[in-house]
Amino acid sequence: MDLISLPGLTSLPALDHPELVAPRVAAALASWAAADGVAVVEIPPELADTAAMSAAYDLPLSAGVNCVVVAGRREGEERVAACLVRADTRADVNHTVKRLLDVRKPSFLPMGRAVTESEMEYGGITPVGLPDGWRLLVDARVPDVETAIIGSGVRRSKLLLPGALLAQLPGAEVVEGLAG
Repeated sequence: MDLISLPGLTSLPALDHPELVAPRVAAALASWAAADGVAVVEIPPELADTAAMSAAYDLPLSAGVNCVVVAGRREGEERVAACLVRADTRADVNHTVKRLLDVRKPSFLPMGRAVTESEMEYGGITPVGLPDGWRLLVDARVPDVETAIIGSGVRRSKLLLPGALLAQLPGAEVVEGLAG
């Protein structure tokens, strides 16, 4: 598979550069058959937020794919999901995510917990290498993104891959209307 690239960024094969991603992400990439289609680009950490990177490299927000972590409880059981949505949309936490998780009141997982449990840096949390037990919900528009820009587990780089590959991640559930 050809390596994806973007103007102004040097794309490297993610499998060959584990030093540019979180250890948990490197391990997940090494065991994922589709990882040969994943590139990594090094960026200044201050550009880790999608809007900042999009502005700095003149990229459309629709190419950015955000991973937000949501949790809720039902009958004493906590249910956690990572939700993948295009950066020009927002996850429908109060309706779609609430229904899918079957919880009373969903909310974003507190930053400290998200970082500790994912073993990834805040602003770099990615769907590649999520903890066991977390669901992975993918908005139905994400697979249509030609070149998706996602976190790498650290703030100093991003992963580039076809959006269709995100729907092929282990445990991925493609959901119509996950984002609005």
